[in-house]
Amino acid sequence: MTSLLKLSAGASMPVIGFGTWQASDAELEAALEAALEAGYRHIDTAYVYENEAAIGRVLAKWLNSGKVKREELFIVTKLPPAGNHPDRVEKYLKRSLDNLGLDYVDLYLVHVPFGFLEKGEDIHPVESDGNILLDKSTNHINIWKAMEAQVDAGLAKSIGLSNFNISQIKRVLQSARIPPSNLQVELHAFFQQKELVDFCKEHNIIVCAYAPLGSRGTAKLYERAGISKDFPDLLNNPKVLEVAEKYGKTPAQILLRHIVQRGIAAIPKSTNPDRIQQNLQIHDFELSSEDVVSLNKLDQGSDGRILDFRFFKGIKNHPEYPF
Repeated sequence: MTSLLKLSAGASMPVIGFGTWQASDAELEAALEAALEAGYRHIDTAYVYENEAAIGRVLAKWLNSGKVKREELFIVTKLPPAGNHPDRVEKYLKRSLDNLGLDYVDLYLVHVPFGFLEKGEDIHPVESDGNILLDKSTNHINIWKAMEAQVDAGLAKSIGLSNFNISQIKRVLQSARIPPSNLQVELHAFFQQKELVDFCKEHNIIVCAYAPLGSRGTAKLYERAGISKDFPDLLNNPKVLEVAEKYGKTPAQILLRHIVQRGIAAIPKSTNPDRIQQNLQIHDFELSSEDVVSLNKLDQGSDGRILDFRFFKGIKNHPEYPF
């Protein structure tokens, strides 16, 4: 099983990347050091994670010391919801590049299909009633043209989408001069996204799974918004534990291997050096077809979705809310 996936634009994306959402700067810098030492070269971030500068500091150290070459890295960041307007794409990409200390990113994604209005530097602007300040004029075709211009300018090697549904992707594909090469979505054993993955394969779009281990850290976003929600514990699922014991692997390694065997990339996030290393060590075994079938049975369809963005009050009122 290859450890690289070929994007339609020609670049190779390491199948396991390092996720960086929801970590403090100090925590993240230490974790990223450990990840680079372990051999990670695919690093995933986003403007709204507010951690690009911390990542940039670590990358500068590694690049300046010659421990890694820029062409060995695969750096992904994303256009924020407030940037979902053709006139703002370049501005936000240049800000991300400045934060990261880079001349280009390997992959630039439209983070979400819905747009927010700009309100100063507030990444999640809200109205006086606490509702998110929506820009209901979001136009994916015009945004995509601006994304293509970033490739022309050499600021992004590849471009893609995140959290888009099939009909939204179709709309972009119909007008695209440079088709999306990647789709990043929530995907894990309880939410296997079979229809979406099949659609992407058909259109030569590589899928990357976020929350591949269940993203229990997301619970605090819902708590803060006063929304009660059950969070699945994938790592202690009896079937996952049984398969892990059989192969002498960790539950996380089984869950990641299950995704990767489908030809899908994954970006697990951890700040624990041992787990960071373990998450990368999934290429020395293969799940039997029998075990794949038993893990496939854990799929709950759309009931398994964790991240529906409802912690943004009023988000469902956006015409491009994807779920």
